[in-house]
Amino acid sequence: MKVFVTGATGWVGSVVVQELLDAGHQVAGLSRSADKAGALAATGAQVIRGTLDDLDTLRAEAAAADAVIHTAFNHDFSKFAENCEQDRRAIEVLGSALEGSDRPLLVTSGLAFLAPGRLATEADVPAAHPSIPRKSEATARALAERGVRAATIRLPPSVHGIGDHGFVPILIAMAREKGVSAYIGDGQNRWAAAHRLDAGRVYRLALEQGVTEQAYHAVAEEGIPFKAIAELIGRRLGLPVESRGEEHFGWFARFAAADMPASAAHTQALLKWQPTRAGLLEDVDQPAYFGG
Repeated sequence: MKVFVTGATGWVGSVVVQELLDAGHQVAGLSRSADKAGALAATGAQVIRGTLDDLDTLRAEAAAADAVIHTAFNHDFSKFAENCEQDRRAIEVLGSALEGSDRPLLVTSGLAFLAPGRLATEADVPAAHPSIPRKSEATARALAERGVRAATIRLPPSVHGIGDHGFVPILIAMAREKGVSAYIGDGQNRWAAAHRLDAGRVYRLALEQGVTEQAYHAVAEEGIPFKAIAELIGRRLGLPVESRGEEHFGWFARFAAADMPASAAHTQALLKWQPTRAGLLEDVDQPAYFGG
């Protein structure tokens, strides 16, 4: 099938593109960067130049595709609310182009704060919360109510791998800056995790399975204690590991304190998906994660 992929040169999107191409699908990938467009073209994918603000392009490419996978999101937290609205608008346009057909749309969202303090499952439905402006899954569910075959791939707090620019590198940079690798309380709050190569495979399998669910979990490890991550960072950097108050983490405190475990039992059984790559602690325990 021909699949239109947004974020085709991104951290997860580039894996999704390669998964699809390796399985014999055609890919049209959205790229906003000329440099990255060259790398995308080299994979054999068709390059669509544009951004999530190019709504006419999104609409036309979705209309011409057999399926759409939306992985693009601007993670600049300084304008998070604005980026969330851009994401919502893009999903609405993509879904509208598919409305009235049986062509599927897979949207990307996160597992953070889905089920605080307990193991989140695919059956959980995100609650509306004024402090969480991201509406990716809510928009997909609204499209599904209109008959669009829309579903969400939920990613864990850490989608790791060499070249990672997510939460763990933020913690590494913070430890270097402050001279201590810290955790909050007893540090037993948990983060779910997955290697990016394992996570990317879930998109292809969900598409080929027929997108029968409203949510899939790309989770390889259900919950790693935050303290264990802090201890690894401290050992690698030769820094003390200590419990600190939330003020130590600034804007990141909410994530550092959150208990965000999640199960992928249903996704694994349904898609016959088994993670095969290194776990978070093993993966991060490499010189390359620390610029070595």
